[in-house]
Amino acid sequence: MRGSVRKRGSTWTWYLDVDPNPLTGRRRQQTKGGFKTRKECEAALRQAIADQRGGTLAKPSQRTIASFLVDEWLPAVKPKLRASTWASYRTNTNAHVVPVLGEVKLQGLSPMQLNLFYARLLERGRRRGGGGLSPKTVRNIHVMLHRALKDAVRWGYLPRNVADAVDPPVGRSAERHVWTPDQLGAFLEHVRADRLYALWLLVATTGMRRGELAGLRWVDIDFANARVSPQRPRVVVDYAVQVSEPKTAKGRRALALDAATLAVLREHQTRQAEEKAVIGAGYQDSGLVFTWPDGAPIHPDLITRWFEQHSRAAALPKIRLHDVRHSYASAALAAGVPAKVISERLGHATVGFTLDTYSHVLPGLDAAAAQAVAQLILRGNGTGPAQPIADPAVDKPVDNQPEGTSQERR
Repeated sequence: MRGSVRKRGSTWTWYLDVDPNPLTGRRRQQTKGGFKTRKECEAALRQAIADQRGGTLAKPSQRTIASFLVDEWLPAVKPKLRASTWASYRTNTNAHVVPVLGEVKLQGLSPMQLNLFYARLLERGRRRGGGGLSPKTVRNIHVMLHRALKDAVRWGYLPRNVADAVDPPVGRSAERHVWTPDQLGAFLEHVRADRLYALWLLVATTGMRRGELAGLRWVDIDFANARVSPQRPRVVVDYAVQVSEPKTAKGRRALALDAATLAVLREHQTRQAEEKAVIGAGYQDSGLVFTWPDGAPIHPDLITRWFEQHSRAAALPKIRLHDVRHSYASAALAAGVPAKVISERLGHATVGFTLDTYSHVLPGLDAAAAQAVAQLILRGNGTGPAQPIADPAVDKPVDNQPEGTSQERR
């Protein structure tokens, strides 16, 4: 087994003989460059020789990024992914990756190419209207590529995952638009007579996702214990509705319901029973909570459209339906609800994600915390005026929990 190193320009490259071409018998070499020192290059060559002997060194291939992603990787991972996640991967592959990197050889992809690719997306990645993609969108593309290249290593196509050596875009995503508690209350007052008032109230008091609302079943509501457990979200993939799995492992959760929301859900259940009695045999009993009067499921996109119509009619600032979820979380943080509790109620994977997502609320909370701690320390010791300290368990509502559930009050 023969190998050598050579300096090319300012960097070093190793060369390693691999199995000859089975058709022609001609010698073949595998090379890798970009090493800053000879010592670093020789160490990498020794590792390549060990990998070759162990059968883990990737064999030379003309496979391109496009052929790998489109023809192999996407079909292979489809059964393991949520339908919406796979559709997002496919869209990002076809719209952003293939047009720029599609003809690049999979084994020739370098960290620098990925860095330049991400910079291009940030500068002029939009397909329509010009301009760049948001840092969050580019990070999502990086996550997809990192996963794909990791699989390529496992399948013996690559010796290493070059995405490990790339820094995904940093920078804050666009600020989220939320309603204040007063604006949220004004919206609920505006839709009080709407047939789907229970849906609007539920998203405002729990922060449930649109797909969770569209797929909520009566069996998911425990009236006796005042809890709701969304289990089967109905999501839109390529304009078609599919029953999906929860977005995260923590998406399977039981949410406590306040008394007002629970009462409105009971009223909605009674109204639905009356509609079923009127329609009779033609009623489509889907078991869903929110349906058309004949029991047919509601397309999630319609929920969004109706929300936008109600918001305009109520003369409220324009936000997305999903931003009501953010409005709920912001209000809960401002009310003193622990971030851990909010994270669990929203179904976030980690509390760190919750804090990062709603960091715009934290500066005001930081000032309030500084004042509260100073009052507690200085109270009655002569260095400052004694101030009464509010008991959060008494004076602050905790996420609309029913009385008597001590676990949720923590």
